[in-house]
Amino acid sequence: MSWVKRLVASRPFQKTTGVMAAEYLRLVWNTTRLVIEPEGIYERVDRDAPVIIAMWHGQHFLAPFIRRAQDRAKVLVSRHRDGEINALAAERLGIGAIRGSGHHGGGFIGKGGVSAFKEMLSALEEGYNVALTADIPKVARVAGLGIVKLASASGRPIYPIAIATRRRVELNNWDRTAINLPFGRGGGVAAEPLRVPADADGAVLEGARRALESALNAATARAYAIADRPREDRARG
Repeated sequence: MSWVKRLVASRPFQKTTGVMAAEYLRLVWNTTRLVIEPEGIYERVDRDAPVIIAMWHGQHFLAPFIRRAQDRAKVLVSRHRDGEINALAAERLGIGAIRGSGHHGGGFIGKGGVSAFKEMLSALEEGYNVALTADIPKVARVAGLGIVKLASASGRPIYPIAIATRRRVELNNWDRTAINLPFGRGGGVAAEPLRVPADADGAVLEGARRALESALNAATARAYAIADRPREDRARG
C-alpha cells in the first residue's frame, strides 16, 4: 500500500477530513437563502414520522441540515473507505450512521447490506427518521428496489427530497456530484410521500420504484429551478 493510501485510510486523516467537510457544509447552509416547498412540509412529516427520506446520490450534501434539533435521524452510509469520512461528517452534524450498501439488483445484499437493512428497520421502529440515497450503486438517477422494500417492511412512507444551490460546482462523474458553494440562494423541495403496502408483490414494488424515481427527478428539477431562477422572477414571487 502506498503512503497516500495509508494516509487516507488512517483514522486521524479521516476524522479531520470528516470534521472539515461537516463545518464547510454548515457554512454553506448558514449562508444560503433557501426557499422550501411545499409550505408546511415539517408539519406533514411530523404527522407521518418516523419517515424514510430518499435523495439522489451526489445531490445529498446539505440534507443533514433539514433535521431540526428535536428530530432523531440516521443515514445509510457505504462501507467504502470514503464512507467512513461521510459517516464522521454526518455524526458531527447530529446524524447517526448505519453502514452498508445496496447492489446492482436493487436490494440490500453484500457489503453489510442485510445487516444494514435490519438496522434501518430497527431505527424506524425506535422513532428515527432514516435517510438514504435511492440510486443503484454506480448507476445515477435509477432507483433501486431496496428503499421501496424498506418502506414495505416498515410501513413507513418515503419522502423524496432534493436540495440545490445556485452557486455550485458540478463534477463529470457517475452521480453528477454537485458541490454546493456558500453565499448564494437555493431550493429545497419535498415530493408527495410514497407508501408501499406490506403485501406488495414484485409488480407493486416495481411500480413503487418507478414512482419514486419519477418523484425524485421532479423534486430535483424543481429545486434547481428555484435555485437558478432569475432575480427578477424571484422579485415577482
